[in-house]
Order: sequence, then C-alpha cells, then structure tokens
Amino acid sequence: MDFIGNYIETHKDRMLDELMEVLRIPSVSADPKYKGDVEKTAQWMAEKLRASGADDVEVFPTDGHPIVFGQKLIDPSKPTVLVYGHYDVQPADPVELWTSPPFEPVIKDGKIYARGACDDKGQVYMHLKAFEAMMANNALPVNVKFIIEGEEEVGSEHLEGFIKANKDKLSCDVILISDTSIVANDVPSITTGLRGLCYMEVEVTGPNRDLHSGVYGGGVANPINTLCDMIASLIDEKGHITVEGFYDDVILVSDAERAEMAKTPFNLEAYKKDLGIDEVKGEEGYTTLERVSIRPTLDVNGIWGGYTGEGSKTVLPSKAHAKISMRLVPGQTAEKTAQLFAAHFNKIAPPYVKVKVTNHHGGEPVVVPLDFPPMQAAMKAMEKSFGITPIPTREGGSIPIVALFESVLGAKSILMGFGLNSDAIHSPNEHYGLFNYYKGIETIPWFFHYYAEMS
Repeated sequence: MDFIGNYIETHKDRMLDELMEVLRIPSVSADPKYKGDVEKTAQWMAEKLRASGADDVEVFPTDGHPIVFGQKLIDPSKPTVLVYGHYDVQPADPVELWTSPPFEPVIKDGKIYARGACDDKGQVYMHLKAFEAMMANNALPVNVKFIIEGEEEVGSEHLEGFIKANKDKLSCDVILISDTSIVANDVPSITTGLRGLCYMEVEVTGPNRDLHSGVYGGGVANPINTLCDMIASLIDEKGHITVEGFYDDVILVSDAERAEMAKTPFNLEAYKKDLGIDEVKGEEGYTTLERVSIRPTLDVNGIWGGYTGEGSKTVLPSKAHAKISMRLVPGQTAEKTAQLFAAHFNKIAPPYVKVKVTNHHGGEPVVVPLDFPPMQAAMKAMEKSFGITPIPTREGGSIPIVALFESVLGAKSILMGFGLNSDAIHSPNEHYGLFNYYKGIETIPWFFHYYAEMS
C-alpha cells in the first residue's frame, strides 16, 4: 500500500485538471435545456472509467438521464464493492450571487469553486482516481462495480427501475458512497445513519369562493387562519410532535452511542452567530446536534393562500395550502407516517372547513451498525489516512437511494464522504477543498484493503 502517496503526488496535477474539465460541463438535471450536457457528462464519466481500467463500461439510457456502469471482477471468491455516485448537479441560480461563474471552476484559498465541486462530481471522481491508482499498481484487492447516475438531484426517478432490472449485474456485498461530509479536516467522521423523509401537502377549503373580508369577515371561517391554528397544534410546547402514533416505532439511540456522538466538536454560540439567531429551539431533552440527527421532526416548508400581490386586496380566501415535511428516524417508515399524518390532520379539522392531504414522496431512514465489518474497514481507513480515529455521526438529511439499495440488492451502504458542511452545496459559491479531494483518493484504497482483510 506504500504506492498510494507516491501515485497521488506524481499524478495530482492531472487528477485536478480532469476534475476541472468535468466541472465545466453544466450537467443540470432539472433543466431540460441542459439535457445534452448531462448526456455529455455521462459519456465523459464512461470514458474515464475505461481509462482507469474498468471493464464492461456502458452508458444506459433511461426515460430521463443516463446511468453509467463499469466493473472490474478480479476473483469470484472475493467480496464485491458497488461504488455509487452521481454526475448531475443542482441549478446554479441565483447566478448573480456567485463570486465566479459556476461552470468556470477556479481555485481560491485551497478550494475549488464550481457547481458540483463537492456534490457530487468531486467526491465521485475521487473513486475513479483511487481505482486508477490501485489498477496501475496491480493492488485491487476486491471486485469493484460502479454505478454513476444523472438524476440524483431530481429524485433518482429512474434508478429504482434500473436496479430492479439489473439485480444480477449490480449484485454486491456492500455499497460505498461519498456524498456526505466530515466534521472538519482535523476531525474525521463517518456517517452511520441518515434520516428518512415524508413530504406532504395540505389544502384547507372554507367558502366556495373568495369573499369580501368586510362583508363576510367575522361570520365565516378564514381558511388561512384555520390552517395556521391546525399547524400550530402539530407541535406542543415541549417540541413533541402531536400526530397520534408518530413516535410508536421510533428506535431510541443508546446512551453509549449518544456519548460517542457527543464527542463531535460543536460550539453552540458560533452556531447561533452563523445563523443570525439569538436562541435555538427544539425537542426537550436533546442537544442541538441530536435534534438535527437522531430525532424526528415536522416542519412547514411553504404556506400560501389569499392575496399576496402588490398593494392591498381585502379578500377572505376560499383556500389555504401548506407543504409539510417530516424527517424520520430508524423504526419509522414514510408510508406509515404519511397515513398517520393524514388521519390526524383530518381528525383535527374543525367542521367549518374541508381538508385534502396529498402524499408527495418519501424515503426511508438508514442506520449502519458500528460493528458491521465494512464499517469497521471504513473507520480503519480514515484513521490510517487522517491519523485520527473518526467520530461516528448521523446526518439529518436523507439519501433515499440508500434504503432502496438495501431493499432491492440486500446490501448495506457505507457513507464515507469527505465534504464539509461549509462547502455551500446547493448554494451559490459551492466549493470543495483540495485537501479533501486528495484525502479521499488516499483513503479509499485503504478501505478496500481493510475490507479485503476482514472478508
């Protein structure tokens, strides 16, 4: 394994140039005008996979954007790692807030500034370069498969069908993903869990048309007022969600794991200052880090109704709407939570309004045990490259494909990311540290090495 550092040092300029090249392609999956660029990026990734030493490289068309596949099968008796990543990126808007053009990557203060630099082109390309290094030194210790999709930023609509149709092609023992973060460059961490998601929309209807608020105000219920009252009742004064049955299936995190998570450096005053708030708020009995990672939540993501244009219009609206998301923890499921929410929302509706509840989409929570051998391999790999034992963390966001992989392929995922929460993914001025890019290329071969030893 001594080759890793030397190989990176010898080829680091080329590795960076190649990443900058793909960052220049605006592979925005959400905007149809970039469809050609998304296709171009898929072909680019396929070409680089071949150049790195992968076999059977194909670009599979879908009804949306293409999926790239490649593999290197060295020995059927050895374990197989499926590497997942995505090459599509978020829209760059608002472009005027970028300090440099989003698809003209620049390096400033040791960071690459470009859309997709961290999420996920920079992180997925680490895997290609780590694979290249192992192949070039005849040091690949396991079978490796790659699946790199182009629809992650728009919900991976066609990925499930592809996985189900290609279960044999994608069969593996574990999945390796770099689409998460570490605590800091001097505090490595590995994500052991993700929250799930249940996303709902509600509609409250009062009178059969908009009314004059002077003529009817005080005599007819205002749907916006009613909706606000209903939403306010969904969380009590202790920060508990009042949906009946909501916590029934929640699996509590052990005191031992909470103690490990508490080792994560966290400055509450700096957190509040960064957000411009005077105080935090959340469920009683839990720290801020726990509230945003191991506990379920309910939040209003948008609310509208009535007149919101220029000037005034004294209207008593017929309808009011809101979009509500619930982050879920292990034990909960998106389907059951949606049913519980719909039943509760209908139950608390007063007789002077009608309600409609729509379930938009969801994703399941995920947790990977610390004693899972590939997790132990990942922990050892990060300790080897960083020189520090990584902290196990849980992230508050959701990656629905992780649960999808487990349900279809029967394999758990290792979430070994190298980004930072400060990398501004999905925001103007997204960036990715050169340190993080090269550290990922250094660490990934060690994961393969330790996993092969344990298998």
